[in-house]
Amino acid sequence: MTRIAGEIAIAAPVERVFDVAADERNEPRYNPRIARAEKLTAGPVGADTRFVAETRRMRRSNPMTVEYLDYDRPRRLRSS
Repeated sequence: MTRIAGEIAIAAPVERVFDVAADERNEPRYNPRIARAEKLTAGPVGADTRFVAETRRMRRSNPMTVEYLDYDRPRRLRSS
């Protein structure tokens, strides 16, 4: 299992930052290794939301599926 953790200070309300980070479709805007991301499930982002994302690595694209297992806005987001 891969664990990703980080910290950065952002001058915005925590709810707004959480919403941007939790919507996988935004990741290509701030992560150059993600070529694209698409939401697979209907409705708002939350627990059980699924995305497909395509990573860029050495001229190769690799699709991956992301599913949110735990979603407690704006405190916790856990995916598989």
